[in-house]
Amino acid sequence: MNERSGVITFQGNPLTLLGDEIKVGDKAPEFSATDNGLAPKTLADYAGKVLILSAVPSLDTPVCDMETRRFNNEAANLGDEIKILTLSMDLPFAQARWCGAAGVEAVETLSDYMSSSFGEAYGVLIKELRLLSRAVFVVDKAGVVQYAQYLNEITEEPDYDSALAAAKKLV
Repeated sequence: MNERSGVITFQGNPLTLLGDEIKVGDKAPEFSATDNGLAPKTLADYAGKVLILSAVPSLDTPVCDMETRRFNNEAANLGDEIKILTLSMDLPFAQARWCGAAGVEAVETLSDYMSSSFGEAYGVLIKELRLLSRAVFVVDKAGVVQYAQYLNEITEEPDYDSALAAAKKLV
């Protein structure tokens, strides 16, 4: 598997990402993750939707918490054609507990804990921590990546407005 060193940091310390970098125009890689009810979910389950894929290290950290709440608030204005998924290595039970406590209902959380399928396919698996790095991807209804943002420092928030604008122009 491809290793990409020095492309991200955590509090200034360099880390290694596993997997290839996804670029605009690439076919969105298939993945398998687990929903809060322990059911498997794949990219194919969301066929025909515009997807915002938000990868975060852990919902139980301040920036991930803020990011997921922000996308949850924005989802109310997006309509049925756009689906926001937040993916992390958190266990499905922890994701369900967090969503309940945070009142997050419009964003679907998926866990990559079992096989790190999403992390490897989208090039966001942090080798040293076995967590997902912060990144946002927008996938069109045909399954092509139309927006990709890898955050250089994983404690920083993504560019919400650009990701949301990219998704909105696809419906």
